[in-house]
Amino acid sequence: MRIVLYIIWALFVTGAVIALVQTLRKTKRQEKLIASWPKVQATVTGNVGGWTGGTGGSSQSRRFYPTYQFADPNGTLYAGESEVSYRNQQVPGSLVEVAYNPVNPNQSFQVASESKMILGCMVPFFALFSLLLFWVAGAFPLG
Repeated sequence: MRIVLYIIWALFVTGAVIALVQTLRKTKRQEKLIASWPKVQATVTGNVGGWTGGTGGSSQSRRFYPTYQFADPNGTLYAGESEVSYRNQQVPGSLVEVAYNPVNPNQSFQVASESKMILGCMVPFFALFSLLLFWVAGAFPLG
């Protein structure tokens, strides 16, 4: 019976590692694009509301993703929606830094360094949580 607990633990760890690797690859790819693209100051035009997952018994919380508008060097206006979430709505008219694809300015990302901080917190958290689950699987009373 204990082997079933270890198999469940191994599946959890495998899933967590795969999710972290995919997130890390996406973040690195996006950061590489942002580093090579021109950056401009964009004007916040509004906010799109969303919810956090509320996992682990925590309650869901409201998050806001600013929409923005920017102009390329030719003066053509483009609009975008940030992937960076905020607890409070961003004030329309405020500025955010945006990197845009010079070949296709419709593709743009808000420049933010929070992704490294979040990944830096996620890796130790999942490592410690995995060790805790391994210990629980070994100490779980079976009869």
